[in-house]
Amino acid sequence: MLDRLNETLDYHALNAMLNLYDAEGNIRFEADRMAARQYFLQHVNQNTVFFHSLTEKLGYLVEEGYYEAEVLEQYQPAFLQKIWDAAFAKKFRFPTFLGAFKYYTSYTLKTRDGKRFLERYEDRVVMVALALARGDEGLAMSFMEEILSGRFQPATPTFLNAGKKSRGELISCFLLRIEDNMESIGRAINSSLQLSKRGGGVALMLTNIREAGAPIKGIENQSSGVIPVMKLLEDSFSYANQLGARQGAGAVYLNAHHPDILKFLDTKRENADEKIRIKTLSLGVVIPDVTFELAKRNEPMYLFSPHDVQKVYGVPFSEISVTEKYEEMVEDKRIRKTKINARAFFQTLAEIQFESGYPYIMFEDTVNQMNPVDGRITMSNLCSEILQVSEASEFNDDLSYSKLGTDISCNLGSMNIAKTMDGPDFGASIETAIRALTAVSEMSAIDSVPSIRRGNDESRAIGLGQMNLHGYLAREHVHYGSDEGVEFTSVYFAAVAYHALRASCAMAREKGMTFKGFEKSKYADGSFFDKYVTRDWLPESETVSKLFDGIALPTRTDWEALKSDVMEYGLYNRNLQAVPPTGSISYINNSTSSIHPIVSKIEIRKEGKIGRVYYPAAFMNNENLEYYRDAYEIGPEKLIDTYAAATEHVDQGLSLTLFFPAEATTRDINRAQIYAWKKGIKTIYYVRLRQTALEGTEVQGCVSCTL
Repeated sequence: MLDRLNETLDYHALNAMLNLYDAEGNIRFEADRMAARQYFLQHVNQNTVFFHSLTEKLGYLVEEGYYEAEVLEQYQPAFLQKIWDAAFAKKFRFPTFLGAFKYYTSYTLKTRDGKRFLERYEDRVVMVALALARGDEGLAMSFMEEILSGRFQPATPTFLNAGKKSRGELISCFLLRIEDNMESIGRAINSSLQLSKRGGGVALMLTNIREAGAPIKGIENQSSGVIPVMKLLEDSFSYANQLGARQGAGAVYLNAHHPDILKFLDTKRENADEKIRIKTLSLGVVIPDVTFELAKRNEPMYLFSPHDVQKVYGVPFSEISVTEKYEEMVEDKRIRKTKINARAFFQTLAEIQFESGYPYIMFEDTVNQMNPVDGRITMSNLCSEILQVSEASEFNDDLSYSKLGTDISCNLGSMNIAKTMDGPDFGASIETAIRALTAVSEMSAIDSVPSIRRGNDESRAIGLGQMNLHGYLAREHVHYGSDEGVEFTSVYFAAVAYHALRASCAMAREKGMTFKGFEKSKYADGSFFDKYVTRDWLPESETVSKLFDGIALPTRTDWEALKSDVMEYGLYNRNLQAVPPTGSISYINNSTSSIHPIVSKIEIRKEGKIGRVYYPAAFMNNENLEYYRDAYEIGPEKLIDTYAAATEHVDQGLSLTLFFPAEATTRDINRAQIYAWKKGIKTIYYVRLRQTALEGTEVQGCVSCTL
């Protein structure tokens, strides 16, 4: 029947059949596979520029200014032919329509009028591999193998831009500090414009800005607080709209004990006054442990003037542990303070999340207790998975630097858990990915924002992520959030941590160089490895043991040897892992997004002029549907359990979205927040309530990390 339909239906109609069950009540997965084939027959093949040979194609693309000649000139012509032949010999095929559609609409190189394709998927993969390998033929071949096999997928900025002549940066997003002076605020707005123009999302920390009504130069009631700064930033991101392709993306973070915290949250209320309402800027709140303790004891929650805190302690408010100094600051009469009800604060937090999904939450003390490097983490990014140390800059009156600090950039890419588990060499795949991401860091130099460049140059921080956890578990007939699912997650992430550290140590040894500040880290004194050398992180259940058959997992003896090597040779990268909320790269990679559960068995996405597009969860068929319970059915506790198992092996953060049924209350949200805090979760990304009873669910993601 479908074969006959295939002759008459176009790819869009075939894809739509995913949302229509057949006579036996089955999902028509074969219709989507046919849609992918028809998309090539009806559209891609007809609109792809034909070249007679690789030499002709590369010559044209270089001469016409599409490819960077410098990338290709690093290799001999014979090798270029070899790597292209090897890539096309694999006969890659997109298993879903959305994967193919997403690649050809969002990633592949097109003619300047946008009407014809100049690259196949294999071309893009090879150019990314050649660009990142920088002349190393062995590395280029390894990068190509890992990416084309689907084991490793660079983040969108890297996969989209590498090797192209006219391109944006390879970096996903950026984090900037703002200090309590007009020069820092002005510089931050300018830096946001510069970074947004280059295609990156930007997060900014507002914690150190004095509150509304605070004195300026001793004159009372002069400060306007953080809200006007937020409005300026929102307008800036709207203006820097990346050539009209999409709006600039920004987020701001504020400590829960800042006096403007309730006004900050009110900006996201549905009925907020237009003068204060924030529509497109994302909000994040930094919450210390003491805030939870105060709510538990039903005590007042004091809010402290950042200006006074800095005068008393000599450092910005963000550099103070509110939990450690709370009672001391309450008693100090030199620090202006107001108080609110702690439980009412959490109620307000849940109300705003109920209405808008915001704010993100960063659990300040958990983050800093688990931070392996010297310094304090004070904020996160647009997708709440980047957790790195930064250093304040100081400015002259003309906004030039009197002291150049360090800000943060995100160099991201993700492993496909299923393909990595299926691969020939688990450890080699992780090492190749670490080297690819390190190349992104080394190739990036954002001179327009010197603090970003210095931070990247000194840390070479990267964020290796993961995706397709639910798809893999379901394929193996393991329920997401089950004891076996959580155990697998813990063992898998421990193994990834081992090989990521091993790879970074190998690079430090090869290059004779460590990240700046290594000697003050928990890696240098060996304490980071305590939990790995005192027990084995190996499977205990028969089910999980079978999943790792044929994969050499690190024992405590292996960890002991790695500890010795790291203490002797150091690490090349200050940070190694971060799990973003993968979006588009999941679709082209045929993965479930990140490590969270699916939101629907069949996702519905709105894709430009084509309208609704349907996407089936990876590896799903009509026989294994019971293993594809969606996130709303699974509930927040099992999701948190899974993320907690991964968190203890990830040096940065994980984008954790909490999903609730339509009938959930603010009390349910508060319970989940408390449970996440107690389980050692570092950050919470969005809060989502089910909005529809339809089988398909429309999905949106972080504009920074998922696109």
